[in-house]
Parts: sequence; structure tokens; C-alpha cells
Amino acid sequence: MISADRKFFAYLDEMNIITILLPHSYHHGMSSTFYMTTDAVKTPLHILKKTEIEHNHKYVCQFEGEFLFGKQYWILDEHGGKTDLQIGAVIRTDLFDEKFFYDGNDLGVTFVANQTRFKLWAPTATGVKLKLRPKSGEYSEIIKMRSEDRGIWSVNVSSNVESYQYSFLVLVNQEWREVVDPYVKAVTANGELGVIVKPEKASRPRPNLPPIENPVDAIIYETHIRDFSIHKHSGIQNKGLYLGAGELNTKGKDGELTGLSYLKELGITHIEFLPFHDFAGVDELHPNKDYNWGYNPLHFNAPEGSYASDPSNPYSRINELKKVIDQIQSIGLRVIMDVVYNHVFIRESSPFEKVVPGYYFRHNEIGLPSNGTGVGNDIASERKMVRKYIVDSIRYWMEEYHIDGFRFDLMGILDVETMGEVRKACDRIKQGTLIIGEGWNLNTPLTKDQKATIANQAKMPHIAQFNDKFRDSIKGSTFNLFDKGYALGNEHNLDAAIEAISGSIGLTKKGTRLFNQPYQSVNYVECHDNHTLWDKLQACFPDADASIQMKYHRLATGIVLLSQGIPFLHSGQEFFRTKHGEGNSYRSPDAINQLDWERKSQFKENVEYIKGLIHIRKAFPCFRMRTSEEIRTHLHPLSVTAPTLGCLFKMKDEEVIFMINPSNKKQLVTLPDGEWTVLANHEQAGISSKGVLQGGENMMDPISLNILLKK
Repeated sequence: MISADRKFFAYLDEMNIITILLPHSYHHGMSSTFYMTTDAVKTPLHILKKTEIEHNHKYVCQFEGEFLFGKQYWILDEHGGKTDLQIGAVIRTDLFDEKFFYDGNDLGVTFVANQTRFKLWAPTATGVKLKLRPKSGEYSEIIKMRSEDRGIWSVNVSSNVESYQYSFLVLVNQEWREVVDPYVKAVTANGELGVIVKPEKASRPRPNLPPIENPVDAIIYETHIRDFSIHKHSGIQNKGLYLGAGELNTKGKDGELTGLSYLKELGITHIEFLPFHDFAGVDELHPNKDYNWGYNPLHFNAPEGSYASDPSNPYSRINELKKVIDQIQSIGLRVIMDVVYNHVFIRESSPFEKVVPGYYFRHNEIGLPSNGTGVGNDIASERKMVRKYIVDSIRYWMEEYHIDGFRFDLMGILDVETMGEVRKACDRIKQGTLIIGEGWNLNTPLTKDQKATIANQAKMPHIAQFNDKFRDSIKGSTFNLFDKGYALGNEHNLDAAIEAISGSIGLTKKGTRLFNQPYQSVNYVECHDNHTLWDKLQACFPDADASIQMKYHRLATGIVLLSQGIPFLHSGQEFFRTKHGEGNSYRSPDAINQLDWERKSQFKENVEYIKGLIHIRKAFPCFRMRTSEEIRTHLHPLSVTAPTLGCLFKMKDEEVIFMINPSNKKQLVTLPDGEWTVLANHEQAGISSKGVLQGGENMMDPISLNILLKK
């Protein structure tokens, strides 16, 4: 390594453009000629431009001929000075992407004819070696890898290396770095090294679950593997672990169901788990010392070890995660995986940056890493091999782990084309795969029309997005704790509420269309982020009786479940989940984050109410219409006095009224002629009658949601 001896610096910034920086302290930063050499071939550089930058003279030079990646080049100046030519911004050019795009599906470790094949994409490296260690770790074997087309380095090993630990040694810009395989599928504790595992030793048959007909048939329930079971009265044996999340027929202190069997009984269709790919923030060997949601990605294709019964055994985490997914699917539910392809935990130490420095991350106009994610780096999904990586990873989770859907964290950092390729890959493997994402517009160096944001929903018609307008108009601003939405009595949000309830498709004249179709809208008022709805209600109504706070909570949650689009519940929302006022619990202790199963017993009436609303949604197609055309045809706003909101659904076989009174006073409403069976009011909900109302004038109870079916 020569970095300490460098008198000046030179960078390959385009396929035939080199930038040279000569410090003022070195011959006053002056040189009239430069040459490039490799293998005794000397090529003159033509100086195009010379400028002064800080304490350097900057020379932009051009050369004739082809630059051969994988070879070491040197730059000479007129004074006999010599420096290594480093790979610079050339990696961010379209020509580089075209030249080195590799479309093979064998990166990482594959098994061919009794041999183990290792492949790494490292087009800017001038040398790559494989480092192998037996499980005991007493010695390492270093094997030279050979350079192939398209920036690939590979080697075949004929001996049995199952359970060996492995890494790559990569020489870039005169520096050897040890790196974990970016495509690694199994790792040691805390993800320090890759491990070679045989896929067939952990394979499970794919359960034969029929595809869901339409995304609006889904009811998503978001939870965290540790939160789900860690509570002392969860009735779950393997607390905080994959195995715990998959236990069936567990019971709480009251003898009633908890865990997975409870969720089946509740009526949800999809469990969305916060990230379970390998992440930083929890010491896997001492998992109870720390807590983390999991948005610190280390290895995208290996499961997290802190949820495994034996984090040091690579097969433990793989088999146990597969078992959970299997258990969930065996009772007819589906699994959505929360994926975090928008950033890595620490850019400088990530496999991406070590293997091809600068390629996998976006840089701003002055060449510094961009930070739209707010965590120091943005993944450059628009580059061909980054896009390929994301699609390969999604495909792997679907094929190997039988994942049913994906939730894309900070999807607005990614680009539309990548998300389109993800959609196509999922459809090829299994129809009905749900893809949802956070389409927030973030400050990353992509053009507006490239970003996978809500504004570009028309370019991603079959990817649903978290509807923040729904959230804020129904609940109140997420970022202002004291702001009240329509469900909390704010009648100024009436028009916005009508729009939200009708699928955000621009139904009303005052409504601005957010989505073209209802299945693009994920409707929610609470998720893992920010305050729980219950904690917000404590802030907004500090002096109100608990029964009033519960009615507001029930109303907001009911609107989520009965609006057009895809309903999304935060785990424990049905029993007034609290985080004791903590608004950002990403690394708070279990006492804050755990799902408190005793509240399920305490607020059993509300759980039954939510269960009843879920039954109503499933029983009546008017609450999950497939298209905006259907909604415009069958949904008729009723003429009622503000702040009351009323909709009449005129379907082929039935007429249903959905009416809301968010005020704390009774409201007089006029119902259409006929006899109306009450399916839901402020106290009860379900598909059996709760009473009958006659057409004409009726009083609606305060803070109530009402579902009426024409007899």
C-alpha cells in the first residue's frame, strides 16, 4: 500500500477522463505533462482544463484508447513523481453500468457438480481472494480468484466446505479489504463472517395458499418478532424468538388465546413483521441487553440472529424463521416482510462500499454521499447492479422463505423502474404477492419523475402506498401530537374524511385524487412509528373520561377497517396499545415496546368490536370495492348535517349505510325509506342484527360509527 507516499492524487472519473490533484506544496502544484502507465505501456494525457481548488491545482485530462479495469495504472508527472490511478466517479457513469452489467443468477455461493462456486462482482478490483476457515477457526486458507468478463471474480472449490466461514479479500485503489459477501445467505453471530450452508438442509415445501383476489381483501397486522411474545403473560414459551412468533394455541392468564392463534381468530389476513434480515443494534450473543426495531441493515439475504435460539449456529436462524412462516401459512395467514433496501447501517463498513467503493450509494453535486434517508447514505437503486441486487434479494426471499408480500421502508428513496422490476419478479413467482411502501418524497438526487413516491403512483399501479393523508385527516397530524383529525371531532376535516373513506380516488369535487385505484391506498392511523393512537388521545383529551377516549379510538380504528383500500392495523391497536407516551421507541426497552397481552383481557369488549368490524368488511363487498369505477357507481354520499358523514352503498344484492358521528353530541339524521338492520353502532359490531331502525329521522349516538343493512 502506497497511500502514505502519495505526493499527488489521480482519479479515473469517466471512461477516458482523469482528474489529477497536485498540492501547492508539491512543485507549487504545477506540471505541464502527465502520462499513464501499465505493463510498460506509456500513454500521454491531454490536459483539457486546469483550475485551482482549495490547496491544489486540479487538472482534467483525457487519454486515447481503452482503460482495462482489473489492471493497476500509474500516473507520472513532469517531475518524475508517480501515483496510483484510483477509481473515481467513473463508477457512477452510464457507460460503466453498461460495460459491467452482469445478468447471471449465480453471485455469492452456489453448488455445481460436487463443487462449491464463489462469485463476486468487483469490476474495479485489481485482485480478489477467497478466505476460508473451518468451523473451528484455527487456520485460514487463502485462494486466489480469477477475473472474468463483466467484472466477475470466481473460483471453484472441490472439497466439502459446508459450515466453513468465508470472506473475500478485495484489492481496490491499492488497498486490501476483507469483506463479507454482499450476497451472503448465512452468517456467524453478529454477521461478522459468511457461512457456507447447503440450501437443501433447510428446505421446506411451499404451502398451497390460494392467491388473494385483490389487495383490498387483505387486512394487515404489523408487529415485531420480539414485541409479539416477550410479555411475561403472553403464554408463549419461546419469548422474543422466531419460534415464539410461530407457537399455536397459546393462552394468557385469562385462559383465552394469545399469539398466532389469537390473530387467526381476530380475522386479519397478513402479518407484517418489522425487519428480520440481519441488522445491527442488538448483540446477538446477548439479545436481551438491547432492543432495536431492525432498520439498521447489515446483510439483506441472511436472517437476524437475535431472534434465533442459537445465534452461533447459522442453520438455527434459517430453520426457525422458515418454521414461523410455515406455521403462519398453515393456519391460512400470510407473511409480509419489512425490507430496508434504501440504506445500510454504516456506509463505510458495508460490503457494498468495500467491494465497489462509491458505486452502490448516491452522491450529491459536490461528490459527497447524499442523505435523503437521514441516516447518512442513500442506496443508488437506479444503477443496474444495485437494481439487480434488490430484485435478486426479493426473489430469494420469495423462493427460499415463501414470503407473501413486502413492505418497502422509505420507498421514495428508490426509483420507479426498480419497483416495477420488483413487481414483475414477484408476479412471476406468485400471483397475489402484496407490495406496499412508504412513498414519501425525500431529498435524494433523483429527478421527481424517477422517485417511487405517491406523486408517481400512476407509474406503479400495482404497488400500494401508505396513505399519510388518510392518517392525518382521520387521526390528526402525526407530527403535531395535539392536532385532532376528523375521528377525534375535528369537523374541518369532513371533506378530507369523505375522500379518505372513499379510497382517495378524487370522488368529491373538493377531493384531490391521490390514487387512481383503491388498491393503491394503505389506510392506517397507527404503525410502529410515532405515538400510538391511544397515547395521542391521552395528549389530546387529557381530562376526558377513559370511556370517551376509547370511543374516539374505536371510531378511528373502525374507519380504517371500513374504508375503501387496504386496512392496516398496528399490533395491539385493538386493545388500545400504549407506549407510555414514547413517540420514537426504535431502541426503547421491552417495557415500552412489548405487546401487553393483559390489555387484551382488560379491553376484551373492544377486541370483540374490532373483530366484528373485520367480519363486516369480509362479509360485505361494498367495503372492499376493487376499482375506482365501482366506487363511483355504488357509493352515494347521503345528505346529512356536518359533522356527520354518511354513505349509501347500492350494490346488486344489498343496500348498506355507513354513517359516522364524530361529535360528542347526538346528531339528527334522516335515513332513506325502509327498515334498516343495525350491524354496528358505538357499542357492538358484527354480521348479526343489533336492532332495527326505520327510515326517516333518527338520532345518531355521539362518537359513533354505524353500519345499517336494508332489510
